[in-house]
Amino acid sequence: MKRFILIAAFCLAAATASAQTNIQVLYDFGRKHVTTTVEGFYTDGGGNTFFFIDIDYNNRANGHLVSPSGAYAEVARCFNFWQNSILAPLSLQVEYNGGLGMGYGINNAFLAGVDLFLHSKNFNNTVNFKLLYKFIVDTPCKVPMQFTTVWGFRELFGWRPLSFTGFVDVWNEGEKIIVLSEPQLWINLFGKHFNVGGEVELGYNFGGASGFTCYPCLGVKWVF
Repeated sequence: MKRFILIAAFCLAAATASAQTNIQVLYDFGRKHVTTTVEGFYTDGGGNTFFFIDIDYNNRANGHLVSPSGAYAEVARCFNFWQNSILAPLSLQVEYNGGLGMGYGINNAFLAGVDLFLHSKNFNNTVNFKLLYKFIVDTPCKVPMQFTTVWGFRELFGWRPLSFTGFVDVWNEGEKIIVLSEPQLWINLFGKHFNVGGEVELGYNFGGASGFTCYPCLGVKWVF
């Protein structure tokens, strides 16, 4: 699966937009399968909502791809009813994570905490810092917390079509500290909707692995 725990967190495509949905199709060269992702980010007077759904396609029979092999979803809500005050950069966040793989489940996780949003004057460059309490069902955690950083840099190097987005998650499960990062680089082509690019999944003790892992992915993204 492209990511079991995310982005978490926000994939920040357009901070100035009130709503955005995109679909990504990425080929994972490390795991040798395709993942599709649907993401949505929506703002309103009380904060913002983010969700994504990953579906992996790696269930094969007789040499043929016959069905999806796993799915993972996250939904997060930031509450901010003080957007016109000095505390505007701070929000309260709640989040849910969970999914299914081939013959196993990704345990439900519930998170709650605070989000700090920083941005440049024109919102082209944005960074979020999140500190969240994390409860994973039937999973002991010595430190039940998650720290997340999410960034979005548009018009990278002054070139409007180029954007650099991504996140870093750090959390605890049992005796292990787990780190996951997914930096993405996209080039916008043929108008504002179609993008080509990809990501690199960088993990430490992630997805059942011990130590460092690196999975490069290439693909396309359509922004609605």
